[in-house]
Amino acid sequence: MRWWQGRTLHARLSLLVAGAVTVAVVTVAALAWTVAAEILHRQTTSELTADAAAIAAQPDQWRTITPLPYTDPGVARDGERPRAVGPRWQIIDPTGAVLGQSTTIALPVTAASREVAAGRLRRAQEGVTIGSDSYLMLTIPAAGGGAVQVAVSQVRTTNTLILLGVLLAVGSAVGIAGAAVLGRLVARAGLIPVQRLTSAVESVAVSMDLDHPIPVTGADEIARLGRSVNSMLAAIDAARRSQQTLVEDASHELRTPLTSIRTNIELLLAVERQPELAHRLPAEDRARLLRDLDAQVRELATLTAELVELAREDTTREEIESVELTDVVATATDRVRSRAPGVTFCTDPHPITVDGRRGELERMIVNILDNAAKWSPPGANVHTRLRPDGPDWSELTVSDSGPGIDEADRPRVFDRFYRAPAARSMPGSGLGLAIVAKTAAAHGGTVAVQANSPQGTVIVVRLPCRLQRADSGVAPGPGANFS
Repeated sequence: MRWWQGRTLHARLSLLVAGAVTVAVVTVAALAWTVAAEILHRQTTSELTADAAAIAAQPDQWRTITPLPYTDPGVARDGERPRAVGPRWQIIDPTGAVLGQSTTIALPVTAASREVAAGRLRRAQEGVTIGSDSYLMLTIPAAGGGAVQVAVSQVRTTNTLILLGVLLAVGSAVGIAGAAVLGRLVARAGLIPVQRLTSAVESVAVSMDLDHPIPVTGADEIARLGRSVNSMLAAIDAARRSQQTLVEDASHELRTPLTSIRTNIELLLAVERQPELAHRLPAEDRARLLRDLDAQVRELATLTAELVELAREDTTREEIESVELTDVVATATDRVRSRAPGVTFCTDPHPITVDGRRGELERMIVNILDNAAKWSPPGANVHTRLRPDGPDWSELTVSDSGPGIDEADRPRVFDRFYRAPAARSMPGSGLGLAIVAKTAAAHGGTVAVQANSPQGTVIVVRLPCRLQRADSGVAPGPGANFS
């Protein structure tokens, strides 16, 4: 197996073609030789039966024939090649005694021949040896008693089968050799598309140019493989572009808070190094700088956490489990309530169970509530409602009474780092709603933004669910697809 695995695909195909042709040729040759041997045997048996029947019908006429000298067909005479002679015969009485014969050398009277002559056996066919030659002998009852023996030499049949075997062996060898050559040609011709595809993929691997797909023609398996490779390259290109965009946007967003933090820290350090300049930075300004640093560090920590969430790989995600969405909403509301004490949070939940990742769902709801609390004026209310939307879906809505989102900005609020012109003066990274959209899509759902009446914004999240009823327990519903 290791030797086979070490061969190239070209060599494997060549060997497979040659092996298949070898099996076919050898099988056909063996069948041809077997059929020829059977035909010759049947022909010999038929001749023996006809000759023996002719003699057995009138044995008295054949007894008067003078025997001819015996000629051994296997021995050459006077430099001639050995030659086969016609059938030999002899007539025996019921006791096995020879009454007449065709040659001076009698045929062997075997036990089976005596049984036929005595009338205890209808016929006997057997192989015998006379001199150096082998014969096929047939014994049948003769008219008036006794039996007739007829034998024919097997030299001609044997020579014919040997010649046929040699011809078949030579033909098989030539056919196998031709099959080996043809197999290499067929393998080479069949692998040309694979070689072209391999060269194209290797070129892409070297150049890293994913913008130009591999040329694909036809509808065979190679074309299907080429289209699959193009799909894979397109997916890799999309992932690379997404990663590049994330890195560029992240570097841009990180630069601003880092620059501000560095400036403030340098100012504080300069005052610490030169105490005589301390009067230029009053205590109130110093406290304000420290508060700004704390706020900027918190903003930077939030931005970093959100970037990690967006860049997270599937291998590091939580396991999918049955999650009570009502409990998740309550936990997320408690978290946001503690850091937005000036806003009142009202919840109107309905018992709903979803299949998903609890931590991701909680972060999604926290981001929605944080966004609503940030834009709500002091003393305002943020309403959270969880309701079924048909038998298989749930709908989570979070409403605030803030300034709202312009209609022109709504299609882009879920893009990474996008911040509407009115929001650029407010703290934030522009990633919160992008994480919401990603989490909803990962759980097979959707998210949308609407205008609240008379003022504010409504975030609507729809997720596949299993409704929980007090009278019948949990009603099964279809599961969601997760990315």
